[in-house]
Amino acid sequence: MEPSEYLILVLFICLGLFSVIASVFNLDWYFKTDGAMMFVRRLGRNGARVFYGALGIALIACGILGLLYW
Repeated sequence: MEPSEYLILVLFICLGLFSVIASVFNLDWYFKTDGAMMFVRRLGRNGARVFYGALGIALIACGILGLLYW
């Protein structure tokens, strides 16, 4: 595996952790960004938190599985 592929998989894990942390701690500045506001308007604040938590877990899983099975 190329070093750039390792970097991408580690980046997936880091971004997933960031998303999970933002959803668990309900970071106000995170949910007021333009991208997140689209989900907040459609799903409500708690729905957006669940969505970003699930997205973070999926990113972490993809990164770990990529590192293990690539």
